[in-house]
Amino acid sequence: MSAAQLGELLGLTSTAVRRHLDHLTEGGFIEEHEATAHRRGRGRPARSYVVTPAGHRALGSDYDHLAGQAVRFLAETAGPAAVDAFAQRRAAELESRYAGRLDASGDGTDARAQALVDALTADGFSASARAVGQPGAPTQLTGIQLCQGHCPVQDVAEEFPQLCDAETEAFSRLLGVHVQRLATLAHGDHVCTTFIPTPTVPHKERSTR
Repeated sequence: MSAAQLGELLGLTSTAVRRHLDHLTEGGFIEEHEATAHRRGRGRPARSYVVTPAGHRALGSDYDHLAGQAVRFLAETAGPAAVDAFAQRRAAELESRYAGRLDASGDGTDARAQALVDALTADGFSASARAVGQPGAPTQLTGIQLCQGHCPVQDVAEEFPQLCDAETEAFSRLLGVHVQRLATLAHGDHVCTTFIPTPTVPHKERSTR
């Protein structure tokens, strides 16, 4: 996010925001990140900032360690299949909670994606979505880029990627299209990024398990 965006969200002046950003940068909690889109005409784009791995760790709690120990114990005592089953169960519960909100938004992929953003935000993620073209794909293939920050299971998912995979599958079912996970916090990226293709046909009825 840029200093201007932060100032608008927090109700602070640019000077106050930049002072806080300087302190956080010096502490290693955030770093500058040049945005690849929405440049403001000619010249250097506005400076944007992302949370560093150290910043994410500072946002964590002892619950992260407890969750990691619990899933690790499950893997050691019941085997990898039990971890897979746990990941699928967790994703199914997420899907069940979000289904009503997405269904109420209608059949359009754009509206359903925004409803997913709202649901994730209500669950504590820093979620957003914007229209993009898929990297390396034909120009006519466009879609929506879903971003999730502040993942509550980031450290656990680093060791057990089944959690991310199951969540991605749940997103596909909720949105009615095959989505592609491009980046994750668990893999060291600054945000989890999912590409949602925008179909040219009406949304298909969501499949259920």
